[in-house]
Amino acid sequence: MPKAHIDRLFVAYKPAGIGSNRFLGQIKRKYNVKKAGFSGTLDPFASGVLIMAFGKYTKLFRFLKKAPKSYRATLWLGAHSETLDIEKITQVSTIPHFGEAQISDVLSRLQGKITYLPPKYSAKKINGKRAYAMMRNNEEVNLKTITSVIHEIDLLHYRHPFVTFEVTVSEGTYVRSIGEIIAEKLGCDGALSMLERLHEGAFTYENEKALDPLPFLDMEENLYLGDHEDIKLGRKLKAEHFQKQNEAIYLVKCDTIFTIIEIRDGLVKYLLNGVNYADTVTKNG
Repeated sequence: MPKAHIDRLFVAYKPAGIGSNRFLGQIKRKYNVKKAGFSGTLDPFASGVLIMAFGKYTKLFRFLKKAPKSYRATLWLGAHSETLDIEKITQVSTIPHFGEAQISDVLSRLQGKITYLPPKYSAKKINGKRAYAMMRNNEEVNLKTITSVIHEIDLLHYRHPFVTFEVTVSEGTYVRSIGEIIAEKLGCDGALSMLERLHEGAFTYENEKALDPLPFLDMEENLYLGDHEDIKLGRKLKAEHFQKQNEAIYLVKCDTIFTIIEIRDGLVKYLLNGVNYADTVTKNG
């Protein structure tokens, strides 16, 4: 059984046909760890990049640069599904062939900002309840529109009735909804039969290689000018003791540890403290 450092950040590859939580359980057993988590849930039918962490690194997810994200997807034209994917297909209609140029044109016109309704079978909350749970309980689901950015979208191939494309999007984008929009613009139903996440920001799959988290943190670095023991012992800090005093979230490296702080209204707040940086760069692997 592999021995993993207690604080570890890495990218796993979730296979299709398993939920993200169940896959996390497999990873925990594989590495014999108790405290573990992941960022960016993948639907059970989807596969691909899943950012994972052990120990204190599970607290880093909200600070990581995870966008833009890229996906490869196959859209089944003529298939009707409430979940907008292959899991709940209730009807398949025969539709005419389209020209590749027509499909490419539909895709190219999606590039940029789009506003749309998230899938009703999604983790979006309505008055504290998950939309998918409400759907399963036959409750009324009224979701608000969201806006996403499609940075790039390209047709890979079209073998009727399947359209395979790659898309690079902002965080929080529902690729199932993009598939629905493409089908609507072609005048038919559509559901994703395949979805693979290729990367999240600079996170790509490299055989679960342990990563130094610092290059992936989405914040400026700041320098503490006071006694480093203040940070090591978690003492109260003053904004004037930092090189940068603008209101922001900062990474602070201090001897063998790193800390994340927030300066707001002249006060300093610890967001994460006491993570051993020396182990990060010398022992993880």
